[in-house]
Amino acid sequence: MIVRTLVEDTKTATGLGSEHGLSLHIETNGYKILFDVGASDLFLRNANEMNVSVSDVDYLVISHGHYDHGGGLRAFLKTNTKAKVFIHQLAFEKYYAQRLDSLDYIGLDEELKQNKQIVLISGLFSVNENLRLFANTTQRNLRLKSNSSLFMEQDGQIIEDVFNHEQNLIIKEDGKTVLITGCAHNGIINILKEFNDLQSSMPDYVIGGFHLSSRSSGGNESFETIDRIGQFLTEAKAMYYTGHCTGIGPYRRLKSILGTRIEYLSTGSKIVI
Repeated sequence: MIVRTLVEDTKTATGLGSEHGLSLHIETNGYKILFDVGASDLFLRNANEMNVSVSDVDYLVISHGHYDHGGGLRAFLKTNTKAKVFIHQLAFEKYYAQRLDSLDYIGLDEELKQNKQIVLISGLFSVNENLRLFANTTQRNLRLKSNSSLFMEQDGQIIEDVFNHEQNLIIKEDGKTVLITGCAHNGIINILKEFNDLQSSMPDYVIGGFHLSSRSSGGNESFETIDRIGQFLTEAKAMYYTGHCTGIGPYRRLKSILGTRIEYLSTGSKIVI
């Protein structure tokens, strides 16, 4: 399995662009997957520079209904007319972020919901025996402060986002299990516990954002929270690759706890499993 980072907030190479967003290209033995498409068409331009063919992608997974993960969806659908696009059925609802004195819309383009490639799903969904998606993560541990500036519209009212629209990807290949997260708004500890409930084990690899930093508020989770997460990740004994909404500061603190078991994702990075 090869995982290439098409979009992340930072970059490792000249000739590539970066933006606040995430897009991962995953090449397995049987199929090619795109996990999120960043905030714009930048993922396409970077893919061309990295010799990655987006038109050959078999499946696109959108992790949740925020623009920094699904903003490039229209560009993807123009480039790839065959892939199934798996999106949670709530991902096209209205989502907002509080920024200074304004409440900004950060949702997806609702016009795309009717596209024939879109497959609306919920709960636990199996694409095949090696590829599964799960949502409905119970927020039973460590509610994240970095979510406090994020909202949703429900029955005409603006309320705190509960992230029922967030889903995660499980990939099995060659005896290894990989968990891919978008932002882990539901908390990486909770997501890993949900994974364990489903799989009766922990993953070998975890790749994606942990949302320990808020772009809207500009703040990070407390050292105490990050340390508790770091201890849990240590006990889970996976290999971790993280970036985007994890934040550089929180990543460095996790690195001091996990050492070689965690690495940073940047635009242009390549992981071979």
